[in-house]
Amino acid sequence: MKRNLTFEEISDGKRYSSSDLAKIGCGDCAGCFECCKVTEDTIHLDPYDIYSLSAGLGHSFAELMGSSVNLTVVDGVVTPYLTKRESDGVCGFLSKEGRCTIHEFRPGFCRLFPLGRIYNDDGSFDYFIQVHECPYPAKTKVKIKSWLGIPSLSRYEAFVRAWHEITANIRDCADENPALTKEANLRMLKVFFETPYNTEEDFYTQFEERVVIYQGA
Repeated sequence: MKRNLTFEEISDGKRYSSSDLAKIGCGDCAGCFECCKVTEDTIHLDPYDIYSLSAGLGHSFAELMGSSVNLTVVDGVVTPYLTKRESDGVCGFLSKEGRCTIHEFRPGFCRLFPLGRIYNDDGSFDYFIQVHECPYPAKTKVKIKSWLGIPSLSRYEAFVRAWHEITANIRDCADENPALTKEANLRMLKVFFETPYNTEEDFYTQFEERVVIYQGA
């Protein structure tokens, strides 16, 4: 997502790798769930998130769309997101006790928070701390790799880079060629989201196969 703020305004000015320690530990939230209260359409979902939610909940993308997922447009890219609960506006997967009911397979956006990613010209990225996002005091240092809690992190990070490139290409033509952007968005939705994943098989292999299909369409 494009921001109108400088890196220095939103961070501590440092860039981190997944092997670094960062001051983001919050004692497993210790009963705090501020970040789950006002989600609106900000918890964006990528193909890995849909795969994980499908595996964890036993629902396809189409079924998730009918219950807990909707679509928005971010910088010209059609993007799935987790919907909020109508009664109080909090994340639909937050329990009455203020705990995440999908924590084991929560989206990457939630795993990352309060970290963000900043991309470099060569397509690589670094992590950074969003210093104004989490109100929890006296944070402790945690290794980012542990904070994310994602198996095969190197494969996941390779996926993140590939997905960023795909969506960046759509964003780049959003203003110049609306018709082409619409076509790319529809193709992207069909290939990477609407076509069900086999949750019994490796996600990354399926994603790589879909990249070939998407680029060859």
